[in-house]
Amino acid sequence: MLSDSEAAELVSFLTLGTRADVKGQVTEYILGLSGHRDGCRFLHSKPDLLVALFTLTSDPSVAIVKDCYHILINLSADETLHQVLVADVKVLPVLLKNLMDPEYLFSDQICTILTNLSRHEKTCKTVLKVLQEEVGLAQLVEIFCTEGYNKRAKLHYLGPLLSNLTQLPEARNYMMDKDRCVVQRLLSFTQYQASAVRRGGVIGTLRNCCFDYVHHEWLLSDAVDILPFLLLPLAGPEELSEEENDGLPVDLQYLPEDKKRDEDPDIRKMLVETLLLLTATKTGRQTLKDKNVYPIMREFHRWEKDVYVAAACEKLVQVLIGDEPEQGMENLMEVEIPEDVEVKLKEADAKEQEELEKEQEKRQEEEEEEEEKKNSDAERTDREQESGLIQ
Repeated sequence: MLSDSEAAELVSFLTLGTRADVKGQVTEYILGLSGHRDGCRFLHSKPDLLVALFTLTSDPSVAIVKDCYHILINLSADETLHQVLVADVKVLPVLLKNLMDPEYLFSDQICTILTNLSRHEKTCKTVLKVLQEEVGLAQLVEIFCTEGYNKRAKLHYLGPLLSNLTQLPEARNYMMDKDRCVVQRLLSFTQYQASAVRRGGVIGTLRNCCFDYVHHEWLLSDAVDILPFLLLPLAGPEELSEEENDGLPVDLQYLPEDKKRDEDPDIRKMLVETLLLLTATKTGRQTLKDKNVYPIMREFHRWEKDVYVAAACEKLVQVLIGDEPEQGMENLMEVEIPEDVEVKLKEADAKEQEELEKEQEKRQEEEEEEEEKKNSDAERTDREQESGLIQ
């Protein structure tokens, strides 16, 4: 690794006035350093180098700016560098200002950096604070919902950024402010086919919002009508009885034969978990039962191959077909669990997770064997056909 004097020499080259070829060599070298843990640890101890590097995000050379942003993406992926980047380098105001520019070339890289920096609660609080001071969460949501806002960037990673921000109560409160109509604007993105990143970010945001059970009744009401947007990506082409169809929300009735479910298992799992959160209150459980959610989840469970998603679905189905909790325990999020019971529940969860991992590995092996068999059969058929043609 570099000595202090060598690092200081590097810093001297990281200026806007330095020749482009020299700067390019230095940024390329630092990019290599940022690609592994030891290099990140070294850069962590050199905030002056990072400050100098960050100034080059306004360099006239596109190649140098691109290197700088890739370095920042690598560094922001390392949690130990978050405070250095936010407090010492002070990246947030400049990044947010550039993000607002509809012509800015590197907005996608900025979205990735902000998403990385907001993963953990401590830095997430700082990101939200500076965001509110510099731009405002309202403007961020506006940009996210305006497709084509930046013709040079897709901005899909604003989805995971919103999801990270809503781990904080203040961000969730904004999203569910009844006078702002924010959460309603996000709902259509649960079926956004152009990007699983954007789609998953929105569903993660909705899931986080559902942790606040006081809003469940409003989310399920006609004012928001969240339920169809959570169920449609899980619904398939299976034919339901007339009675079952008639009990469903209108958007889920008599779906076409080519209806497909969301292809991403992580997204399907988040959707099921969001529905499960909505069953924490008596009102939520009753609404999901009244809206006939069970047939959709029954068919979904029959179709689902991922063991983790299937396990989450089973928990939801148990609630939908089970009896109501006894009086005083209607709100499952308010139930106080004795410490000894909590320990046993955690042990049971760990055991269940272990069993699911084994089951998933077994299924993957079976699928690989099946694929090998298909390939082998296809090769044999090709050989037989070739042999027949030669004869």
